[in-house]
Amino acid sequence: MDIARHQNVSVIALDTAYEALDQAKFDAAQSMLLEHAETVEPALVVLDLSKTAYLGSAFIEVIFRAWKRVKAREGKLVLCGVQPLCAEVLRTTRLDSVVACFADVEAAVRGVQIA
Repeated sequence: MDIARHQNVSVIALDTAYEALDQAKFDAAQSMLLEHAETVEPALVVLDLSKTAYLGSAFIEVIFRAWKRVKAREGKLVLCGVQPLCAEVLRTTRLDSVVACFADVEAAVRGVQIA
C-alpha cells in the first residue's frame, strides 16, 4: 500500500488482494487506512484499486469504516480503478451506493475535490 499526494488529495494505492486469510497484511492495511482517514488534512482520500484483484468482505468493512471516519470530518473518500471482481463485491455489499467510483486517479482527484 502506497500513499501519494495529488494536489491536496491523498491517493492510497492498494496492493493486489486484501482478505482475512493474510492476517498480517490485512491488519497492516487496516491500521494504516483507518489512521489516515482520521488524520489526513484535508480529509480528501482516493483509494486506487487498479492493482487490486480481490477484496474480502472484511476489507469491505474497513473501507466502509474509513469512509465513515472521513465523512465525520466533513471530507470525502472515493474509489478508482475498480477491477471487475472487486466491482461485483462492491455491488453485492451495496458499498457502491455509498462510495463514488471513478475510472482513474485523475478523475477521482477531480471528483473528490468537488464540494
